[in-house]
Amino acid sequence: MEESHRFVKVNGIRMHVAERGRGRLVLLCHGFPEGWYSWRHQLSALASAGYHAVAPDQRGYGQTEQPEAIEAYTLCHLVADMVGLVRELGEEKAAIVGHDWGALVAWSCALLRPDIFHSLCLMSVPYIAYSSSGPRPTEQMKIMAGGKQFYQLYFQQAGKAEKELETNVRATFLGAFYAASGEASPEKQWRFLFEPSERFIDTIPCPATLPTFLRPEDLDYFTCEFTRSGFRGALNWYRNMDRNSELLAFLGGAKIWQPALFIAGERDGVIRMYRDAFENMETTVPNLRGKSLIPGAGHWIQQERPEEVNHLLLKFLAGEEASVGCQPTRAHEAHSQSGGRENAARLY
Repeated sequence: MEESHRFVKVNGIRMHVAERGRGRLVLLCHGFPEGWYSWRHQLSALASAGYHAVAPDQRGYGQTEQPEAIEAYTLCHLVADMVGLVRELGEEKAAIVGHDWGALVAWSCALLRPDIFHSLCLMSVPYIAYSSSGPRPTEQMKIMAGGKQFYQLYFQQAGKAEKELETNVRATFLGAFYAASGEASPEKQWRFLFEPSERFIDTIPCPATLPTFLRPEDLDYFTCEFTRSGFRGALNWYRNMDRNSELLAFLGGAKIWQPALFIAGERDGVIRMYRDAFENMETTVPNLRGKSLIPGAGHWIQQERPEEVNHLLLKFLAGEEASVGCQPTRAHEAHSQSGGRENAARLY
């Protein structure tokens, strides 16, 4: 049985979701530049273990709507999307899992709506506590970059990175998946700092062959999706970092109290970039149940090492169920009473 696909109306936008299984709800939030498809291995594993796994194309990605205004992509919008999705699915609570930018969405959901999001798993990006003082994120990045360019600052100018990434979408994804993976040789690894004379696209080497975790049809899927959607919506997430800092300053110093799990690749450049946050998670996330760096893996952890990730995630979720007692969810009860009528159609 493959995942089913449908569209739902949440928070004023039309959202595409892929889902599989029945049981307690688990939301899977992708990062940049991905989409629901990055969770293909987890959807099947979660469903087989008795969960209702739902992976949306988040705001601006894939088949989900792309609002025109840059300011429509704040973390407040992204959290509201996930809250709306839980409700649209007929549920009251959910575990939430986030990779890369999706980790920020997941921890913001946990902080802002702890009544809904009872547990969380962060992948690749460790929890970075919000600050109620200090310079804006872009100002901090300029200081960090010194005389070089930092990719998140490079993304601030609307239209600039889009043009580069969309010139050859297939090469963009081939290079990005390779350079940020655990398979890249040291001289080919992703660089978050680069010279003023370079373009961002110049920092993404294009290998002769696919990395081993990626099949030709996987690359085809990402290429097709972003050829149609472009990168504007995805990049607009970066263009709200200062706005997010202002809107969420009241969360300065807040700790995440829900049971949590962290998974990343040992060779993930993001861990190097945010090493202090990674080392400090036992303090900032007091109920951290585990913190795993998978040897030899890079940034695309749930795609590079699906078996290890699935094992860790399922063990964590099972432990949380055991601690609170496993009760049937509202949607699961309704499904059983209705005889399991299907309301979704496969799109691909």
